[in-house]
Amino acid sequence: MNQPAGGSKQIQVQLDEKVGQGIYANLALISHSGAEFVVDFTRMLPGMPKATVQSRIILTPQHAKGLLKALEDNIKKFEEKFGEIKSATGKQDEKNFGFQTGGG
Repeated sequence: MNQPAGGSKQIQVQLDEKVGQGIYANLALISHSGAEFVVDFTRMLPGMPKATVQSRIILTPQHAKGLLKALEDNIKKFEEKFGEIKSATGKQDEKNFGFQTGGG
């Protein structure tokens, strides 16, 4: 296995065809306990009374924080290349658009 500078190991990731197609979600429900964060990616459709959970991801607190940092870095790079991302309502201060948080 190759070792880049800094001594970290490269990880090889296999992506099967079904997973590679992805799943569309337009709402995420986030909850946590003392041991994990749970993110339910859901799909809300017009005229449907319920949102359907498409995928549930369970993360350790350390991995949740790492995901946050990776998303922040990627959003910054995206906006530098393509311009500012605006929310659907046009309000940039709407912090929970599409995300619902819960307690533990």
